[in-house]
Amino acid sequence: MATYRSPRFQFLYAFQLLMLIHQTKVLCYQYKVGDLDAWGIPTSANPNVYANWAKYQSLKIGDSLLFLYPPSQDSVIQVTMQSYNNCNLTDPILYMNNGNSLFNITSEGAFYFTSGVEGHCEKKQKLHITVGNVSAYSPAYGPGASSLPDTSPSYPTVFGSIPSASSSSPLLKLSPSTFLFFALFIGTI
Repeated sequence: MATYRSPRFQFLYAFQLLMLIHQTKVLCYQYKVGDLDAWGIPTSANPNVYANWAKYQSLKIGDSLLFLYPPSQDSVIQVTMQSYNNCNLTDPILYMNNGNSLFNITSEGAFYFTSGVEGHCEKKQKLHITVGNVSAYSPAYGPGASSLPDTSPSYPTVFGSIPSASSSSPLLKLSPSTFLFFALFIGTI
């Protein structure tokens, strides 16, 4: 009778491991806000960098936004639609200031961000994103548009490493059966 420590079983476990890894799908992404540009006041050459960036993203629940900036010079706040439109920095929904701020998307809706530094919002350092099947138009962008909620809850994670080359880093989510397999495989070595 063969044992679980025999080379034949170890080969079988290794093969199964490779098949599971091959079938694992990417469920969410981390997007660096503005791609190559750090979170800051847009330049005169690209004054609508954040509006243009948001237009081309297909964000979904589980994705996250990474804001990179010098922590001694800037911050990110999540605000209501009204505060976004008026550049009102008082009473933010969320305040992040570590220079490597991660915002996790946990629900559908419209999300509004701006710099927490006075005067930056007026210089177009602000971002409006839409997640899910929400109308592209809100009262701020056209008459007669459907009303969106002023607040959108999320759970921030403000720690993490700066991603390397790509602006979108896939994150893997493994099922409990995959973890069980790993535990069995590691136990046989």
